[in-house]
Amino acid sequence: MIQHLVLAPILVPLLTGAILLLLERSHSVRVLRHGAWIGMALLLASAIALFARASSGEIDVYLLGDWPARLGIVLMVDRLSALMVLIATLLAIPALMYACAGWDKRALHFHALFQIQLMGLNGAFLTGDIFNLFVFFEVMLIASYGLLLTGGRGERMSAGMHYVVFNIAASTLFLIALGLLYGLLGTLNMAEIAVRIGEVAPEDVAMVRVAAGLLLVVFCAKAALLPMYLWLPETYSRAPAAVAALFTIMTKVGLYALLRLTTLAFGDDTGLLAGFGRDTLLAFGMVTLVLGGLGVVGSFRLRIAAAYLVLLSAGTLFVAFALAQPGTISAGLYYIPHSCFAGAAMFLIAHIVQRERGSVGDRLLPLAPPMPQLTGVLYMIAAIALIGLPPLSGFIGKFLMLGAVPAEDTGWVYAAVLGSSLLVLIGLSRTGTRLFWRTEEGNGQDAGPSPADTPKIHGIEIAATVLLLAYGIAMTVAAAPILRYTDATAEQLLSPAEYIREVRGTTPLVREP
Repeated sequence: MIQHLVLAPILVPLLTGAILLLLERSHSVRVLRHGAWIGMALLLASAIALFARASSGEIDVYLLGDWPARLGIVLMVDRLSALMVLIATLLAIPALMYACAGWDKRALHFHALFQIQLMGLNGAFLTGDIFNLFVFFEVMLIASYGLLLTGGRGERMSAGMHYVVFNIAASTLFLIALGLLYGLLGTLNMAEIAVRIGEVAPEDVAMVRVAAGLLLVVFCAKAALLPMYLWLPETYSRAPAAVAALFTIMTKVGLYALLRLTTLAFGDDTGLLAGFGRDTLLAFGMVTLVLGGLGVVGSFRLRIAAAYLVLLSAGTLFVAFALAQPGTISAGLYYIPHSCFAGAAMFLIAHIVQRERGSVGDRLLPLAPPMPQLTGVLYMIAAIALIGLPPLSGFIGKFLMLGAVPAEDTGWVYAAVLGSSLLVLIGLSRTGTRLFWRTEEGNGQDAGPSPADTPKIHGIEIAATVLLLAYGIAMTVAAAPILRYTDATAEQLLSPAEYIREVRGTTPLVREP
């Protein structure tokens, strides 16, 4: 049975979503919640089991339909994919908790779409084939369209339509890139691509560069790299809080695909295409970092600032992965869960602030209505983590990344990372001051609603936010074992020979065409 475990992160949310969809019309939302949590418990158990198995360094390959890897669909689990599945599952738990406080009642098919999006995320992390990466991308995106647009109106619908149109355009470009790549190499299996791209004839290198460049553009668009970031701030800031929290890992899927492809196909041992795109990604990553920091400083709403923090985290990871050093990749892998958990917590805090302030919302006004101390404390912890101040996980990730930067890149990388962190410090300090510190009573609307007019914050909403922040604190306390795992993951990624050997060497149990 252990050999079929790789299917669980895909099948569990798929079946759970299908069952919940069938139960919607005949059962109450309480039944749907119970079903969703049963599915989440099974998903968490399978994610932990895969993570524990991958920790040994073993790479599991699963041939769907028992077809050879070069012909059929391949699923695989290594340290990186197991880590990403676990991060997605841990992030989904507080997002679902927050939604169960009441928002799921107002969203059509919420629980089914939530599970389908998890299926798309996990499938993207587990597939060993680029075409099926495209399929899982589309599953994930279609579910995200429903989660974003359901129950929406006005500005959310406008932002959602921009999001849909942008991703359809990116998906079209993805298909074009896949067609070119298949025509040139005769395969879309990642391990096969890694072998064949090193054997490309010199006269075909230019065309392969075009196809690979289109593919990198698609992944950068999904990850919101400058200048393809314009869809992100407005979309994420308009999404419901629980949905925005889950969306924090969406940009990381593009980064995951980029890291997987570049280490396999454009590593140092791939001939004429070795290191393809690294310098460009590094430069645009640093500019994206600065842009994210400026966005935080210029935000007039907390939720927009939270969206720009997602953009900033993407820029940080682009820099870490483009440097292609064991230390920077390891630090980036440590930074991924930190940025997901802390960024999601900021979206939930922004929604709590918006509800507590009534019609004033999360806007930054000269005078703020009185706010509960607990909300201010939660904001302070999230801000410290996202700025990268000690002692929380954001500081550890950035400190380790800067310590591993090659000497020739030190000046620009240090300036971008530290400069953007300074901008975020200024922006979040200003935001916190406006929201929680300057609480003198003003005149008219600026004074905000009276306590009797503000909606009651559900305890489960606070619990979900606390859980996300607790993840970050746990990452700080357990930094040593986590970094041992990320160090081993970086080493495994930069030495892809074992991955290629396992995928290409796995033979069907029944037939060989």
